Amino acid sequence: MSTETFVIVGAGLAGATAAATLREEGFRGRVVVVGAEPHLPYERPPLSKEYLAGKKTLEDAFVHPVEFYDNREIELRLGAPATGLDLDARRVTVGHEHLGYDRLLLATGSSARRLPPADRSGATVAYLRDIEDAERIKAGLRPERRVTVIGGGWIGLEVAAAARTAGCDVVVVEPMAEPLLRVLGPEVARIFAALHRRHGVELKTSTNVVDIRSRPASGSPSDGVPAVVHLDDGTATVTDLLVVGIGAAPNTDLPEAAGLEVEDGVVVDEHLRSSHPDVFVAGDLANAWHPALGRRVRVEHWDNALKQGATAGRNLLGADEVYDRLPYFFTDQYELGMEYVGHLGPEGYDEVVLRGDPDGVFTAFWIAEGRVAAAMHVNDWDATPSLRTIVGADAVDLAALRDPQVPLDQVAAPTG
Repeated sequence: MSTETFVIVGAGLAGATAAATLREEGFRGRVVVVGAEPHLPYERPPLSKEYLAGKKTLEDAFVHPVEFYDNREIELRLGAPATGLDLDARRVTVGHEHLGYDRLLLATGSSARRLPPADRSGATVAYLRDIEDAERIKAGLRPERRVTVIGGGWIGLEVAAAARTAGCDVVVVEPMAEPLLRVLGPEVARIFAALHRRHGVELKTSTNVVDIRSRPASGSPSDGVPAVVHLDDGTATVTDLLVVGIGAAPNTDLPEAAGLEVEDGVVVDEHLRSSHPDVFVAGDLANAWHPALGRRVRVEHWDNALKQGATAGRNLLGADEVYDRLPYFFTDQYELGMEYVGHLGPEGYDEVVLRGDPDGVFTAFWIAEGRVAAAMHVNDWDATPSLRTIVGADAVDLAALRDPQVPLDQVAAPTG
C-alpha cells in the first residue's frame, strides 16, 4: 500500500483523527488532508464552552500541533476548499489542482443554519461554527452589554451561560415551550430552563421572531450595529449583540454533485462506506446505519467525530470495522456539567426516570418500549460507565432503576 494515496476532505476532528489513525496502523502511502479553513484541525466544543468562558485559549482547541503532521508526513492543504469530486476518475479538485486518490474520506462537517431576517437586517449578527465566529462573540461579551440569543438548543444555551458569566444582560428566544424540548423532553428540559432563569437569563419560550431591524450605534464602531428583535408576543428586545443558534446543516454540496447518495447527510453503511465503495464518510456529514439502534443516525457531536474518524481510518485500509458506538455528548453551563449517552428515535419515549436532586446532582433515564434508550447525568461523573452499560443492555431491571436506593452498578446488570 506504500504507493497508494488517501485523500481526506475535511480538516476537522474527524479528518485529523483519520489521518493519524492511518499512520498508527502502519500505512506508508501518501496522506493528504484538505481543509477549507486556514487553521490547523481543531475541536469545536471549546468554541462554545471553555473558550467563550475564558477558561482556555484557542490553541488548546487544536487537535495536534503542526509538528505532529510534519513528523508523520501528513500533507495539509488548508485554506483551500475542495470544489469538485470526480468519482470515476478518482480525483478531487482543490483550486487549480486535481488530487488523485485510491480511497477517499469525506469529513466536511456541517454549517450553521442561517436566519434570513437577521442576515438582511443590517445589524451585526453572530453565528457560532468556527474560530472567527467564536472570536467575534467573545469580543462582544462585556459587562452590561445586551445579548440576544435566538435558539434555545445546546449552542444557544452555552452562549447564554458564557454571556451571563461575563456580566451581560441575556435574552434567549425559543419557539418551543422549553429550551432543549425536542432533545430532552419536558421533564428534563424544564430543569435547564430553571438553571438559566436562576442565573438571570430572560427566557422567552413559545415565542417566534417576527422581524429584525438595525438601529444606529451609540458606542464604538468596533462594537457593531445593534439590533431590535420584534417578537410575536408583541414585544421587542434591543440588543448590542445578536447571536443565532438554530442548528446546523450537513455540507452535502460536494458529494451530492458527485452523485453520492445524500439524505440528511451522506448515506453510509455500518462501516461508514458510502454508495461508492472507495468513498467513506465520518463526522457530522455521515448519516450512518447504526446496527445497535436499528436505524440511520447523523450525530453532530465531538465524540462521534473522534470515534468515527478512527473507524474510517481503519476501514480505508480494509479493516471492515463496524461502527456501533452509542451516541454521546456533553455540555457545561455555569456550575452544571452533563454527559448524555444513547439516542431517542422518532417514536420518542414512554417514561423518564429521575434519580437524585434536579437542582444539583442527578441522573435521568429515558425508557421506550421497556428499554432504556438514553441516559444522562448532571454533576455525577462516576455514573458514566453505568449509564453506558444500562443503555446498551438487552434488558434492565426497571423496578430497580426507579428505586433510588438501588446503586446504578446493580441496575446495570441485565435481568435476562
